[in-house]
Amino acid sequence: MSVSPSPAASATSALSAPTEADLLAFVRRTAADAELIDSLPLDPEGRTWVRLEGPGGSEAWLIGWPPGTGTGWHDHAESVGAFLTAAGELKEYSLAARLPTDGWKTLELTEDVDRERRLPAGKGRAFGRHHVHEVLNESTERHAISVHAYYPPLPRIRRYSRTGPLLRLEQVERPEDWQ
Repeated sequence: MSVSPSPAASATSALSAPTEADLLAFVRRTAADAELIDSLPLDPEGRTWVRLEGPGGSEAWLIGWPPGTGTGWHDHAESVGAFLTAAGELKEYSLAARLPTDGWKTLELTEDVDRERRLPAGKGRAFGRHHVHEVLNESTERHAISVHAYYPPLPRIRRYSRTGPLLRLEQVERPEDWQ
């Protein structure tokens, strides 16, 4: 399944790479497409996803989140991105710190880096390169659905574990691992 951007968005993005604001506008428009949102198959136990056609060569996804599911701590490497909750509610925990991009396995975080954001339906956010976060559907009863977009298309995702102030790089995934 694929969603095409509006002709105006296509013309704009043909001139330059999509910005964080462009990606946020795209996820907002896409999340407002009730027919698309309702078409996503939902699994009671695991996340489901459908790849979408994002603006200006970006990578986009429609994701279904069963109750109690989440991403774990991760980043999107060199990509900027945006996501918006289309149905239900998600919670994002993030780090307000720029991490080194390579050459480390464990970091001790300072006390003031944690951020928490509630994202009910209609709310979203954009983020820059190397943004470290985890996204969760904390509901015990209701699915959530969200729209995500990244530019450039994800070259890799770094996955982390976290115990208190210690953040540990656990795995690096490449596109062939999730497509």
